[in-house]
Amino acid sequence: MSASSYLPPPQVPDANWALFLDIDGTLLEHAEHPDAVVVGERLRTLLVELETKLDGALAFITGRSISVADRLFKPLRLRAAGLYGLEHRLEMNGPVLAASEPADIAALAQEIEAELGVANVYVERKGPILAIHTRAAPHLLPRATQLVEEALKHLPKGYRVLAGNAGVELMPLQAAKGAAIRRFMDLPAFVGKQPIFLGDDTSDEPGFDTVNEMGGLSVRIGPPRQTSARYALSSVDQALAWLAESTGQKGDARWSSLSA
Repeated sequence: MSASSYLPPPQVPDANWALFLDIDGTLLEHAEHPDAVVVGERLRTLLVELETKLDGALAFITGRSISVADRLFKPLRLRAAGLYGLEHRLEMNGPVLAASEPADIAALAQEIEAELGVANVYVERKGPILAIHTRAAPHLLPRATQLVEEALKHLPKGYRVLAGNAGVELMPLQAAKGAAIRRFMDLPAFVGKQPIFLGDDTSDEPGFDTVNEMGGLSVRIGPPRQTSARYALSSVDQALAWLAESTGQKGDARWSSLSA
């Protein structure tokens, strides 16, 4: 990964592009607890306008479950890959192909919550994925990481540990945002279009790699760091303003603060 080519993205193409969007840290500011984020009406309207402009070639690519994304963006039920691609909704308002929680992951979640849950650490159970959020208690990130790495030794093969900016996750190997993007790119609404993927975290790197291989635009949101993304926008506000400009709206550096 390199930060040497970390440049502001070019103007969004006028046509023939497909848009893939992470949610937290990309469309919404991070909060100490994942349930504390708020989606404003202006953002919902922007997503509807983008989906219409792109003739349906828009999808969330998120670590959240699709059910949670639906709750956040209600009444919208957009195309989405949830749980890093372990569940999908391939058509707007269509059915969700969901993933269930294995018994060993459920037991591990209870053990970790018993130790860290009393210290403002949020243990999120997302089917086969276990996410430990330490944004409210950053000093406990090393301990959370140690717990999931130790658990990995005793779980069936096929799991991996993924470190994030403010937490750590345990997930199946097949959970990868790049694979989710490839699945959508085979659908009629996406075929032949240039992919654009916006994300902010280490879990988005496989998506950046995939979009780069396809000749698309990979855009990382947030302050500079080592990344495979070829372009950058410094904040959620800038990301939303950039997307809004593609629909003909005037960019506004305070976009997300005005979106409620």
